[in-house]
Order: sequence, then structure tokens, then C-alpha cells
Amino acid sequence: MKSTTLSASAQTPSSPLEKKVGCIASAMQIIGNKWTALILRDLFEGPRRFCELEQSVGSINPRTLSQRLDDLEAHGIIIKERFAEVPPRIEYTLTDKGRDLLPILQQMAAWGDKHYDSNC
Repeated sequence: MKSTTLSASAQTPSSPLEKKVGCIASAMQIIGNKWTALILRDLFEGPRRFCELEQSVGSINPRTLSQRLDDLEAHGIIIKERFAEVPPRIEYTLTDKGRDLLPILQQMAAWGDKHYDSNC
């Protein structure tokens, strides 16, 4: 008798939120890290330099910011543009894929506004 194994997605029925199981987990791999949503928030205003993001995001460690930017670039959410100037200038800009995250961030902001607790 031959045994068959099913993948996790074949064993788990889809939910009302996901067409395919794992879509939310996939999105969270990209935007679920601490600071990432705030970086994206600032990039929705337009291209930013590293130092501008460092100031606007808040108390983020430069190493962490660099890691988050590298991750976003690897996932195709942002592009890193280098300008041949002295001193060198680098700007980060959202891609079309990154701009597709706008409704998600708007909903996060709406939820935060509705449930904001000044004691946090």
C-alpha cells in the first residue's frame, strides 16, 4: 500500500481572509518586523535618505534600519538608488509592489486611531 502525504496547504481549508493558506504569513514575513511599517509610512511621502529615515522613524538602531531596508529591497518593496556625487547620496523609494501596501497601512492607522490608548 502506497502512503501519500499532503502539504500543509492541502490539509488546511482556506479561511474567509485568505484565498490560499499562508498568504498572511507571507505578508508578515515582509512587513511584520518591528519598525518596518514606520519605514514604509515615511517612504509613502516620497524618496528618503538613510539619515532622514533614521530621524523620522525614531529610536531605531542604524544597524536595524539597514537590515530592514535590505529586507525590503530583497522583497522588491523598495529600490535603493545611488547617485554619483561627493559625498555619495543614496535614496530609498517604494516600488509599485511597495505602493500596493498603502491600503494595509491606512487600515492599520485607522485601527490605531480607533483604539488609541494614551497610556501605552
